[in-house]
Amino acid sequence: MSTGADSSPRVFVAGSTGMVGSALMRRLARGGYSIIEGPAERVDLCDQTATLDLIRGLKPDWIFLAAAKVGGINANLTYPAEFIYTNLMIQTNVMHSAYLCGVKKLMVLGSSCIYPKFAARPIKEEALLSGRPEPTNEPYAVAKIAAIVMAQSYNKQYGTNFISVIPPNLYGANDSFHPEDSHVVAALLRKIHEAKVSGAAFVEVWGSGNPLREFLHVDDLADGCLFLMESYDSGEVINIGTGREISVRDLAYLTKEVVGYAGEIRFDPDMPDGAPRKILDVSRIMELGWKPSIGLREGVKATYAWYLENEARLRK
Repeated sequence: MSTGADSSPRVFVAGSTGMVGSALMRRLARGGYSIIEGPAERVDLCDQTATLDLIRGLKPDWIFLAAAKVGGINANLTYPAEFIYTNLMIQTNVMHSAYLCGVKKLMVLGSSCIYPKFAARPIKEEALLSGRPEPTNEPYAVAKIAAIVMAQSYNKQYGTNFISVIPPNLYGANDSFHPEDSHVVAALLRKIHEAKVSGAAFVEVWGSGNPLREFLHVDDLADGCLFLMESYDSGEVINIGTGREISVRDLAYLTKEVVGYAGEIRFDPDMPDGAPRKILDVSRIMELGWKPSIGLREGVKATYAWYLENEARLRK
């Protein structure tokens, strides 16, 4: 199947108000797709009956499964039961409802944290399930692995067209900037901005600063996801990213420059680092003809501008 905008598939984005979901909504709108909107965000996707009623009523052709409980290391360590329960329930209910309602295509949004902690880098898709993931986010990772295996199982038994994509660390508009559960870029932007405003002499950053990470702007992710929905029909997972990495230390200094902070950056090696290195092998998607367009500095600047515009709302 290769369905483009001209055939006007009815598209439902589960989780359309989150960072990934809202980026997908923007990209779909630019592409002229028929986006289904309505009561979806008021439905509890952990409720099986409510989810089935929703999908049956919306009658989508495509579903992007972007609804999830997400967060950084601290949130994963603090709420492991919530991370595994909520994500298992959401993805199970949405996928099973999609099958029952005859949805033509569904995309599962995974995460690079599902790969084994010590998989060879760059991480190829074949590394999935070859070892245990990083312990700090294992409950979330196990839930996401279950989603991928579930999608493959439904394809095998029921002939569905469910595909799964694996992005690296994400950032951009509509990210969570909450001090306790934000991702790396958002956490650094808020912490360094607040230090600038308050005149603090230094900012303390968790960990040694040595881990290497790959960062993908959420608008690039949305573009890549739509590309795959139009052109990719394999049940095998596919990585989507930049293929470039940066240390947390260098990212902190880049963020300091973007924010215009004059103070010192201090690292706390007693706090957890997470995986030492995490970069994806993105040769498969690039061979299909897609590549990202937003550089890291450009993306961090745009994200900081969005944060400044929305700071008052984010503090409520």
